[in-house]
Formats: sequence, structure tokens, C-alpha cells
Amino acid sequence: MLKEARPSTGEQAKQHALAQLRQAILHGEMAPAQRLVENELAEQFGVTRASIRAALIDLESQGLVERIRNRGSRVRVVTVEEAVAITECRMALEGLCAAKAATLASDEQLDELTVLGTAMTKAVADGEPVTYSELNQELHTKVREYSGQATAVDLLERLNAQLVRHRFQLALRPGRPQHSLNEHLAMIETIRSRDPQAAEAAVRAHLMSVIEALRD
Repeated sequence: MLKEARPSTGEQAKQHALAQLRQAILHGEMAPAQRLVENELAEQFGVTRASIRAALIDLESQGLVERIRNRGSRVRVVTVEEAVAITECRMALEGLCAAKAATLASDEQLDELTVLGTAMTKAVADGEPVTYSELNQELHTKVREYSGQATAVDLLERLNAQLVRHRFQLALRPGRPQHSLNEHLAMIETIRSRDPQAAEAAVRAHLMSVIEALRD
């Protein structure tokens, strides 16, 4: 069976390039400050330079790329100060989502959070920081999903995308997973208890700990 031809121009081509570039940045395949050369990317993704340029403009609006006058584009470098500011914004939005989830999540969804907590505990005990980091992100994603707060979710997706490099570095810092595990288990417990105020407080306490770790 012949593979479906991928458009090299137009909106579909731009969306293809956008998805590929975003994934590469979020997965660390493109490092902070790495130059993004339009000709090379166009050849790599089989689209036109115009499609690449349009995708880069979108990524700039998402805070993942910066365009430097007379020098082209590069993967944006997020400083520690910016990471702290972003995390402060997350405190408000993720606290809201946790409070909503404590009220709206189904019993089945609450059980899924418990299963995640057990898996996170095992990952820490087994000394698997990368697995723990992945489960950590899955937990936060599920809490946002269960909140039903679509506006907060959209905002958080943009904010979290900018923190990929810092999040990965924290995950690999000796002792950090052990320190954050109890904070995540507290989040799960307060949401399971259907206590919105306690759930919000638990998330804020966890993210304040993240800020302290970023500043260390």
C-alpha cells in the first residue's frame, strides 16, 4: 500500500512541521539556544521554508522559540528567574485544578490517582528518577484533566512546555524524587478526601518546594 503523500505547503504542512518541532523541543532533542535553520528544517520535514517559518512563529508565541534580529531563530533559553515566575503562575492554576478535581473526580478517577501514587513510590524505591519524573507529569496531567477546567488546562500546557529542561534537571538531582514523593502523595490524599481547600494547599506547598529547588 502506498503511503499517503504528505503536503509540503499550506496549513497541513505547517501543522506537521509545528508538531514535529514542538515534540523535538519538549523531548530535549533540540537543546536550549540551539539554532533553528529554516533550510535545514524544511529539508528534514519535507516542507517549504514558508511552512517552517510559520511554525516557528507559532512556537515563538508559545514561548518555546525566540527569534533574534538578523540571526534567525533558536530554542528559547528559560532562565531560573523565568522558571520561578512560571512556577508561581502554576501555583494558582494547578491549585485551582486540584480543588476542582477534589469535587468533580469520579471514584474510578480517584482510584487511578492512587495507582499512580503507588507506582511513584515504587519508582523512588527502585532508584528510577526518569520513571518517577514521567509518573509525576502523568499525575499532574490527570489532576488537570479531572478538574474540568479547560481554560486552566490550556494555560498550564503552555506554561509547562517552557519548563521541560528545568523539570528534567530537577528529576535527576540526587534526593529530589524522595523529597517530592511525599508532596505528591499528599496531593493524592487530599483530592481523594474530596477536600478542595486541602487539595489546593497541597499543590501550592509542592510547587513552593519546586521553586526552592530551582533556586538552590
